[in-house]
Amino acid sequence: MGLRVQMRNMNFMFLVFFSWAFSSATASVTYDHRAIVINGKRRILISGSIHYPRSTPEMWPDLIQKAKDGGLDVIQTYVFWNGHEPSEGKYYFENRYDLVKFIKLVHQAGLYVHLRIGPYICGEWNFGGFPVWLKYVPGIAFRTDNGPFKWHMQRFTEKIVNIMKAEGLFETQGGPIIMSQIENEYGPVEWEIGAPGKAYTKWAAQMAVGLNTGVPWVMCKQDDAPDPVIDACNGFYCENYKPNQVYKPKLWTEAWTGWYTEFGGPVPHRPAEDLAFAVARFIQNGGAFFNYYMYHGGTNFGRTAGGPFIATSYDYDAPLDEFGLPRDPKWGHLRDLHRAIKLAESALVSSDPTVTKLGNNQEAHVFRSNTGACAAFLANYDTNYDVKVSFGNGRYNLPPWSISILPDCKTAVYNTARLGAQSTVMWMTPVYKGFSWESYNEETASANSGDTTALDGLWEQVYVTRDNTDYLWYLTDITIGSDEGFLKTGNYPLLNIFSAGHALHVFVNGQLTGSAYGSLDKPKLTFTQNIKLRAGVNKLALLSVAVGLPNVGLHFETWNAGVLGPVTLNGLNTGTWDMSKWKWSYKIGLKGEKLGLHTVSGSSSVEWGQGSFLAKHQPLTWYKTTFNAPGGNGPLALDMNSMGKGQIWINGRSIGRHWPAYKASGGCGPCNYAGTFTDKKCRTDCGQPSQRWYHVPRSWLNPTGNLLVVFEEWGGDPNWINLDQRTTGTVCADIHEGQPTMENWGALGSGKVAVAKAHLWCPPGHKISQIKFASYGVPQGTCGNYRAGSCHAHKSYDVPQKNCVGQQSCTVIVAPQFFGGDPCPGVAKKLSLEAICS
Repeated sequence: MGLRVQMRNMNFMFLVFFSWAFSSATASVTYDHRAIVINGKRRILISGSIHYPRSTPEMWPDLIQKAKDGGLDVIQTYVFWNGHEPSEGKYYFENRYDLVKFIKLVHQAGLYVHLRIGPYICGEWNFGGFPVWLKYVPGIAFRTDNGPFKWHMQRFTEKIVNIMKAEGLFETQGGPIIMSQIENEYGPVEWEIGAPGKAYTKWAAQMAVGLNTGVPWVMCKQDDAPDPVIDACNGFYCENYKPNQVYKPKLWTEAWTGWYTEFGGPVPHRPAEDLAFAVARFIQNGGAFFNYYMYHGGTNFGRTAGGPFIATSYDYDAPLDEFGLPRDPKWGHLRDLHRAIKLAESALVSSDPTVTKLGNNQEAHVFRSNTGACAAFLANYDTNYDVKVSFGNGRYNLPPWSISILPDCKTAVYNTARLGAQSTVMWMTPVYKGFSWESYNEETASANSGDTTALDGLWEQVYVTRDNTDYLWYLTDITIGSDEGFLKTGNYPLLNIFSAGHALHVFVNGQLTGSAYGSLDKPKLTFTQNIKLRAGVNKLALLSVAVGLPNVGLHFETWNAGVLGPVTLNGLNTGTWDMSKWKWSYKIGLKGEKLGLHTVSGSSSVEWGQGSFLAKHQPLTWYKTTFNAPGGNGPLALDMNSMGKGQIWINGRSIGRHWPAYKASGGCGPCNYAGTFTDKKCRTDCGQPSQRWYHVPRSWLNPTGNLLVVFEEWGGDPNWINLDQRTTGTVCADIHEGQPTMENWGALGSGKVAVAKAHLWCPPGHKISQIKFASYGVPQGTCGNYRAGSCHAHKSYDVPQKNCVGQQSCTVIVAPQFFGGDPCPGVAKKLSLEAICS
């Protein structure tokens, strides 16, 4: 009986898979449990996320090429609904939202595309990618079995699919799109919602498959993804993940390369060694596709950052940094990993691994093909100790928390903990200082001005603004009788304000009394302060400031922002006044926004102060200046360290929100790559601004007369704002004797010691001008902070200076004869180099 049941289940699985393969008989993309199959070729696919709106069209070709040079097969991107349909039925596919152009550039580079349509994306993007107008569709509830939501979701998904089909962009049409995604990380939400969530999952899958794209659909973090949709894993690690059917491939749609930066939080970093270890571990456990989230994070230009409290920078500690430059050693170390995986691909796609114990915390995963190809992954899971293991006819040294890859089951060409790629220290060098600033004081709104709307009680902020601005004024008058006791004692009343967030500035009679703000974990805030009132009418103005709408959470469309109360005033003759149900006046946005002060035409419509009339350290102040574009082509950023909080524009385009006054707190410390990584590990910049520099795209600049406008909420000194260029300062190599390297492939016998080489290179147009540090022995520290150890060869500098100074790139062999002999026989040695690029 058991055998018949087993056979029946196997037949059922075969029929399901056969139905998928048959329906795609003319298609060029299929799958099985070991591989994605493109045009009949079985592949292990390496992917990286690059989001088109987080960079500029001028940056796209270089980003894509660097991704290809880094060993990627696929570019993955979300589709950004709120950018493409900012108002219902009115679409936008231009500039940074030119999705078709982006995909065609990927195709021209010879890469594939994984298109994550969603249309919910999360992504630390404003409102999770949903347009705000969707929130106000009658009867709607997001991401559940809800008619209005499903209608709009299907309409937009069909819109995108039809555009892709019309442009011939699916692989079945000769285009680059090999997979699409519907929904995003819905499994945890479905679990909370229950039956309506399960019904929605089934509907979403059927709707997507019914669009007949000819390529597979994916649902990430969705254990019950209905056939033929493939479920996939997201996380820092996914080695133990298994698809919900044995005939589906093992996909990792988000291998997190780091973590996002929040205002008020430390800057996260994920060591290259740990990321490579996680990827190698996934592949050795049968992985068929993995995607780095992010490969290039980019910038949350304008008001696109969600969260709230997500910083303007979306660098994500990605292999390509926010400015599009390689982050070494991460970029180079992963490039070498990809090469090693590709060398082993023919064995990887042919079989499941055979796993053998090599020790208490050591394993060998071996793949073999029918044609004789063999690949092995030797793993050491111990977080503290190097281990020598025997495998085949060889002995292999495995550092802690590492995996060595042997594409022929003999030669170790790569180890995840040994950085063969150089490290780079980047500098921010001022190229424009001493801007000539002018200032304009934003008016504090009052309840009696003509451009306000009077309503009873306190109203939710987004309902009033529709998120067309970060700013909403709540205005009322407080009338104080001449007999109030505090007028004689000076014990002024206590104002208490409870707000749903995110930041609040309180003005009494036109003067800033104080501010309050929340955080990513606690966006709600409380303002409690004694306020100086006078007899008669007092003007109370509350400027509520949004810092991005929520992007994740159960029914986040119901979450609120703004001053919802209660608002009370304590310490009056009659006790406490509850002002929450008073008549309040509302003014949407700032006067400067209405005048368009960030534009050339708008900025000329008012008188600006300059010289001795320049406002400094004043709240609600607009600043403007003009400057000529600096020479060169290096990435540029504004150093905003002297400012508080606000927004920045270049030639009318929004750079984004600045908030350097919100210092990072939450724990920083030494970073050891070994051991399980979390977003709370390896963080830096505690006590410093979460974000100091703000990316200025070169393509947004004119040769002369560029208009820079800053709106400052808190108060700062613009005279210390600089325009900096991001440049390569120093480059380093840290290479162990006998370290596995791709150059060893095919040149060594089983278990023989490799000849390690250190490689250094400067960016095009720059050369190595000086060897700042060189030590063959047991040097200590890391790039930028090296020091000689107890074992140091006295001729460590000779060969590097001879080979490298005056060159753009150079190579130094790591062997004792090149440094005057062995300084400490019997001790494992390495060479550490640091060179200055000029």
